[in-house]
Amino acid sequence: SSILLLTGLVSVMSKGTLRYGVDFQGGAIVYVRFVEPPLIDRIRELLREGGAPQSQIQELTGAGSNNDVLIQVEQELVEEDLGRGREIITAALNNGFEGQFEILNSESVGPKVGADLRRQAVLATLYALGGILIYIAFRFEWIYGIAAVFAVFHDTLITLGFFSIFNKEINLTVIAALLTLVGYSVNDTIVVFDRVRENLRFSRREGLQATLNKSINQTLSRTLLTSGLTLVAALAMFLFGGEIINNFAFALVVGVMVGTYSSIAIAAPTVLIYTNYRERARVQHVAPEKLSRAVRAK
Repeated sequence: SSILLLTGLVSVMSKGTLRYGVDFQGGAIVYVRFVEPPLIDRIRELLREGGAPQSQIQELTGAGSNNDVLIQVEQELVEEDLGRGREIITAALNNGFEGQFEILNSESVGPKVGADLRRQAVLATLYALGGILIYIAFRFEWIYGIAAVFAVFHDTLITLGFFSIFNKEINLTVIAALLTLVGYSVNDTIVVFDRVRENLRFSRREGLQATLNKSINQTLSRTLLTSGLTLVAALAMFLFGGEIINNFAFALVVGVMVGTYSSIAIAAPTVLIYTNYRERARVQHVAPEKLSRAVRAK
């Protein structure tokens, strides 16, 4: 976990920020279909001459794509007029590919709206984590809620780190995937914690470490089977779903693997570490009092 978190942090710091999509950054995206395989360098040159020097061009591959290209222009070009980005791209392409392409779809978001969506996405994630903390603290104990939220926060940070490492774009569909993973990871964690509660009820003589280990082993097959099937579906979407849902599927693939691991190796040990610390503190506090009473009695 430390290696993955550190690698993601270094990647984000080296690039300055995460790569936000039009939803969060603002700008325009235009999907273009060409009659013949497009020349990316020629498209980039035309856009530069047409007034969009910072445009991003991506050739789409996968099911349903046929000489398709995704073109994104920077937010400054659409700050005043949301339709200006499409106009600039269309005019530039007409200079070199007139009659050889068609506009399939276009999306435009102003920078102010993008910043507001980014803020709302962060708040949605924090609200989800807060709700999880309250629910698990009510159902179990507050330390179980903190452990579950810590594990989910760990999953989210590692997934975002992978997005930075592989230069993947973060948009609203990725936020939907992250919120899905929050619920999925917590579900696995609750299964383990529920078995811990049952085992503690019927085997009080066993220590917490033995009970946690026993509970994880009892739920391990269920966790691996459920997560394995989900991972197969997410991999299918990632490999064959096309460019539109690629980032969404990538978040699911990474999140399912990390979430399965964190339920076992992050959430449960967090409870154990805190419980052991609390017991040591209690013993250290009680021992001087017993010694003081013994001295006074003597």
